[in-house]
Amino acid sequence: MKKLFINAQVLRPGAELPEPVQVSIAGDHICEVGLDIDGQDHDIVDCTGHLLAPGIIDLGVFAIDKPAFHYGGITRAALMPDQSPVLDLPAMIKHNASEGKPDLWSHPLAAATKGLKGTELAEIGLMKQAGARAVATGRSWIADSGIMLKLLHYCHSLDMPVIVHSEDSGLTAGAVATAGETATRLGLSSAPASAEALSIARDIALVRESGAHVHFRQVTTAQGLDLIRAAKAEGLPVTCGITPAHLFLSDIATSDFRTFAKLSPPLRSEEDRQACLDAIKDGTIDVISSGHDPRGPEDKRLPFAEAQSGTAGAETLLALSLNLVRDGLINIHRLFELLSTTPAKILGVEAGQIAKGYEADLILIDQEAPWQVDTRKMAASAGNTPFDKLPVQGRVRAIYKGGKAL
Repeated sequence: MKKLFINAQVLRPGAELPEPVQVSIAGDHICEVGLDIDGQDHDIVDCTGHLLAPGIIDLGVFAIDKPAFHYGGITRAALMPDQSPVLDLPAMIKHNASEGKPDLWSHPLAAATKGLKGTELAEIGLMKQAGARAVATGRSWIADSGIMLKLLHYCHSLDMPVIVHSEDSGLTAGAVATAGETATRLGLSSAPASAEALSIARDIALVRESGAHVHFRQVTTAQGLDLIRAAKAEGLPVTCGITPAHLFLSDIATSDFRTFAKLSPPLRSEEDRQACLDAIKDGTIDVISSGHDPRGPEDKRLPFAEAQSGTAGAETLLALSLNLVRDGLINIHRLFELLSTTPAKILGVEAGQIAKGYEADLILIDQEAPWQVDTRKMAASAGNTPFDKLPVQGRVRAIYKGGKAL
């Protein structure tokens, strides 16, 4: 079956702004993008008043949560290895790759070490054969530099990117907040923000030694971003990401001990937050992801120090990220490079762009549609968002996975 999308503003590779072109899909791939396409044998999809964009590829989620992903326009998700059991065996990769198909593709990330304990490399080669497209250290940092270098050499030989968590565990052990005025006033155990920069500096040195591609999943401090900026200027194969929470919230959001604002890495100072926005603007940050980690009352309705970190970010990822366009930091084309194109390149999948030959993963967006974030009405398996009751704009009106309307 063929479909022809007409009357849409389409985000095309290389174009700064959306263009009024038509998109033809046959089966699960895009077969033509242009003007005056013959739609005689197509089903016509009239997109008047909407933006046609590539489906969002969420790089680094902690749960496959189809209702939340569909609501947020996410068509592919890279699943972190922090599961039960840990994704450190080929069978676990195969099992989790099938979860959600055919209307959502899960790309399970191979655990870097057995049990994510940081002491012994997992069977990465076998997990690649089973379908893993990248390796991840999970929620933790590999403290042993010898193990980390061995991992990077091995992954470089396999042409697999390594997705790392960046906090020096020697400084952050037992900490639940960033050191500063807010943590002091609340009496929370804290760690200096430099814990991030220290871990990034070590890993960049090992990238220089190994040549491996390292993606720093969340870089949230000015010091850390300066290191990434310098590494890129040197030509090293590094990329980095961030979540909307660290772009739009500072540690002040935890002032009432609100556990929905307890994240990993923790929320930073306002100065660091502004540095993150600057890094979005100058291109230092490559990916925006949701960090989707739904947590129920048993994990969140506890004293701040005992509550689990995490946020249900999938449903708000697009609407919050559109604020970057409205505020003039980036244009809409750049936004979807951050949300779709670059995550696809890191994973090595033919998606994330509206171009001939690519997977027909498409979303129709009403950019101005107003709505309010409400934890009670979220589609996610848990509504632990720090953005409760926030007015936002931008809703996904239709989603197509492999050309099929969901």
